[in-house]
Amino acid sequence: MADDSTGRQGRRRDLRSHRKEGHWPTFIHGENGLGDIDIPETIDLPLDPRPAHRFIIETVKANPGEVTLIAVGRMTNLALALSGEPDFAALVKEVIVMGGAFDMNGNVSPAAEANIHGDPEAADLVFTAPWRVIVVGLDVTMKTVMTSAFMADMAKAGGKPVQLLSDLSQFYIDFYKTRTGDGMVVHDSCACVYLVAPELFETRSGPVRVVCGGLADGQTIQKPDGRAFPPGDWDGHPSQLVCTNIEPERVLSVIRAAIVTGERG
Repeated sequence: MADDSTGRQGRRRDLRSHRKEGHWPTFIHGENGLGDIDIPETIDLPLDPRPAHRFIIETVKANPGEVTLIAVGRMTNLALALSGEPDFAALVKEVIVMGGAFDMNGNVSPAAEANIHGDPEAADLVFTAPWRVIVVGLDVTMKTVMTSAFMADMAKAGGKPVQLLSDLSQFYIDFYKTRTGDGMVVHDSCACVYLVAPELFETRSGPVRVVCGGLADGQTIQKPDGRAFPPGDWDGHPSQLVCTNIEPERVLSVIRAAIVTGERG
């Protein structure tokens, strides 16, 4: 498939439309979402008339069995694609999700991670659909910290494009100083690395569900394969892979190679 620079607009509200309209957390990413670096207020980018979920459906249908979807935010558009095309899941190669927290606390509540918490109903639909899902959650991403020195070295080696990446990351790095020390957690990049280097991750399999509503709204829970429980909400749902461990230094090396040289590590 050819690359292009056309924008696709996703749905602004969650699947059930009863939560607040989505917006990035300004205390993490800045008021403009890019670390408050100096950028034009508007960028002339052509906009595809199709909503994002229709673009996803049509792209997958044109390339059956070839497309891996990587979700690094709320999964409302994927849920809409599943609802809008009966055979959609069967045409997708696999889905890699950055989200969830299984054996640790969340980052927006004691129970929930931000991407899942933003639209729990959509996430539950994605996890229980009949396709292969790999979940790269806080259990592994929080172990992968890119230090300021690492970022500076990348910027020096990669020139102006990587310097721009370094500049917009400084706000994010400052946010993490009180949490991880010197450096930032590269959540979304970990999900991308799984696509090209899955051997750097350990996983366990089992159905995954999401708590929708209440005190634990957005909590992700996995029933490990091989465990017997009374009949209930886990029955009839596919086993998915949840990442439980990661090789952070090797993952960072893959990220550096991709950003600086365009290689896959």
